[in-house]
Amino acid sequence: MPVKWVLYWQPNQGSTVSTQILNEAAQCAESINGVKEGRWKATLNYYKPMLRDQSNHPDLPRDFLGISLADQPSKYYFIIRSQRIVVEADATIQLIMEKLQSYKSKVSLYFDGFQYQLGDFRLRVGRVVPVHSESIRGIVMEVEYLPISSMEKARKVMEEFVEIWHEALSKRSLSGKFVNSELNFGEFGLADTYTPQHTGVQYAIVMAHMIATVQPVVRG
Repeated sequence: MPVKWVLYWQPNQGSTVSTQILNEAAQCAESINGVKEGRWKATLNYYKPMLRDQSNHPDLPRDFLGISLADQPSKYYFIIRSQRIVVEADATIQLIMEKLQSYKSKVSLYFDGFQYQLGDFRLRVGRVVPVHSESIRGIVMEVEYLPISSMEKARKVMEEFVEIWHEALSKRSLSGKFVNSELNFGEFGLADTYTPQHTGVQYAIVMAHMIATVQPVVRG
């Protein structure tokens, strides 16, 4: 599977996130000869236990994330950050969880945007909105290098591409930047060869950063 980095938009202090940033990022992709391939989407759920008193069940996770990825429609990924665990399951697990009622989704976020092809790279840029809402919580960008599945071997060319991207985007005078979080995937038991589990872990970390840094949002 090709190596992928998941970046998030970090607004400058006092700035907000809006669709203008998403539109500018889309135009930037096209300005560096990106060919639009269509839309992409993903969903993320934040689960909490349904127990009234969790002290009687100390081994159960206090919370975890579940995510469905656009390029893995038949799978669903759980990430328990506190225990550094990532698990792949069949997509039908969501129906089973609804019936069991042991954990309930407290927050559901929807990722929606466009996909571009730039030579050996695939770029996805999209907004993050709560399900049943149009209020933007953030913007994410996936950078995928198609020829290589080794994270270490792809690192230099990925860094160079992101640098080119930042340079192109800087000409648009936006109040913020896309940030890539350095992760130790070994903590989650993941090796150098890229897998969808790597993507799931990246989204979990990105959402934590986004929730911590995003200022009050604007609509539209």
